[in-house]
Amino acid sequence: MTSYAETEPVSADTGATRLATRLSFFAAGFVMACWAPMVPFAKANVGADEGQLGLLLLCLGLGSILAMPLTGWISAQVGSKPMILTGGLGLVLILPFLSVVSSPLLLAAALLLFGASLGTIDVAMNVHATEVEKAAGVPLMSGFHGMFSVGGFVGAGGITLLLSQGVSPLASSLCGSALALVAILLAWPRLLQVQGGEAPAFVAPRGIVLLLAALSGLIFLVEGAILDWSALLLLGRDLVDSAAQGGLGYMLFSVAMTVGRLTGDRVVSALGDLRVLVWGGILTIAGFVLLLAVDWTPVALLGFLLIGLGAANLVPVFFSRAGRQTVMPAGLAVAAVTTTGYAGILAGPALMGFVSDATSLSAAFWLLAALVLLVPITARAVTRG
Repeated sequence: MTSYAETEPVSADTGATRLATRLSFFAAGFVMACWAPMVPFAKANVGADEGQLGLLLLCLGLGSILAMPLTGWISAQVGSKPMILTGGLGLVLILPFLSVVSSPLLLAAALLLFGASLGTIDVAMNVHATEVEKAAGVPLMSGFHGMFSVGGFVGAGGITLLLSQGVSPLASSLCGSALALVAILLAWPRLLQVQGGEAPAFVAPRGIVLLLAALSGLIFLVEGAILDWSALLLLGRDLVDSAAQGGLGYMLFSVAMTVGRLTGDRVVSALGDLRVLVWGGILTIAGFVLLLAVDWTPVALLGFLLIGLGAANLVPVFFSRAGRQTVMPAGLAVAAVTTTGYAGILAGPALMGFVSDATSLSAAFWLLAALVLLVPITARAVTRG
């Protein structure tokens, strides 16, 4: 079997390359979150109803999924730096346009490009992160992903604050783009110049990469389900009094996941990948059990914290393993894992809706908890070798 093991220069792990990686993750999370508070304004600008808006937003996911495999191949050819810059600058340029476009067709095109830019930087920065982590010889991936979450908090909070103070969507988005541009320009000279060597145009995911991709898609499905369905679950079980309190669950989940990732490198270093996958999966399942089986609101909300803490470091471990396997080029493996993850976020909430319609929302969440059992069950296979 062909081995695609790659060697990294000794200079790959420096304070500068770690900073560049953190800045890349921060910029991606920041710009993506800047878009969220502007969605109502974009909807009003193009005169779309909810159904039309849903179709338009699909363009963002479609752009991401189309760009990811191509980014993985290019990163395997010439390194991740050009693609981080391409994706980052694309996000910076397109964000303000999203706030002013008045044609549904133009908004669809802009969202397609925005999604492609997001998919590009997402794959490339994870490829870069695996290179830096391999050179370091210590866990770093959780901290890098934690910076994406921090960027999301800052982006959503900052744009929301500006809009609430009467700043126009265009001016707010320009402020967001300016800050993201600063982060990208600071990262630019510090990004690795290495390349992985020539890679075939296509390598079908196989072996351990298929398993990593499937597990990543599952955990991203969990994130998407918590984002889109947790408020309805709380309301349906009478755990909160009003729709205004429905976001409590996702807020607690997000805080727990961010804290878990920012401290995750030390946890992974102390416990190892195997224990992190086993106990992370068990903790996630325990959170679902509290959320679904207990009718007392404080304990049910504690379930969201446990789900966030348990799931926080699962995907970073999957990405690290994808970067270290040797059955296919690291860039293509990371692209496969990332693409499947996005598919989980995009398709998962819809699948939850179908299951809920056939049974109940609680039953759909119980099914999700059962699927998470696959993480501890396959942990030894994931970490073998």
